[in-house]
Amino acid sequence: MLSKHYFEFISQVEKKIIKLFYKLFIYLWIAILNKSSPNIMEQFELNVNGKNHQVNVDPSTPILWVLRDHLKLVGTKYGCGIAQCGACTVHLNGIAVRSCQLPVSSVGNNKLTTIEGLSENGDHPVQKAWLEHDVPQCGYCQSGQIMTASALLESNPNPSEEAIASAMHGNICRCGTYTRIKAAIKTASKS
Repeated sequence: MLSKHYFEFISQVEKKIIKLFYKLFIYLWIAILNKSSPNIMEQFELNVNGKNHQVNVDPSTPILWVLRDHLKLVGTKYGCGIAQCGACTVHLNGIAVRSCQLPVSSVGNNKLTTIEGLSENGDHPVQKAWLEHDVPQCGYCQSGQIMTASALLESNPNPSEEAIASAMHGNICRCGTYTRIKAAIKTASKS
């Protein structure tokens, strides 16, 4: 027959083993977390709308969130997050790009322009034409539409209807103002 002391001894050993496994589990879990999601914040110097800004962010952060959350430039909108709707369009050295999929680490010394930097007083030819043709409805996609249209006119000052349709193809307007958008771009091209 086993004594009472034997059971107490076994119970103490079991407790020590459980504590040991618990500590081992915690150490392994911490090691896994440190490898899978390291805190790799880096400092980036960005030229946005002609001004230099320093931000301390994860290098994989999309420039959309740097603009909105860190620089408080909220004219650029989040639409789909997969670069398919165009609501987040900004200029990178004058070229229309989708900011929701552009990591801050890939911007480098390039110049970014947002809707806030397109013109100081909202008097860019595309912005004026937008108002003339009463393009905005809900307005959500408008900054992306205007940024795409202004990049088109910068590279092709007198685009054909086919060139307009091709350039604007990736910008979705939930309100369906596509004919007004095309007319506004034609008007802006004459300015």
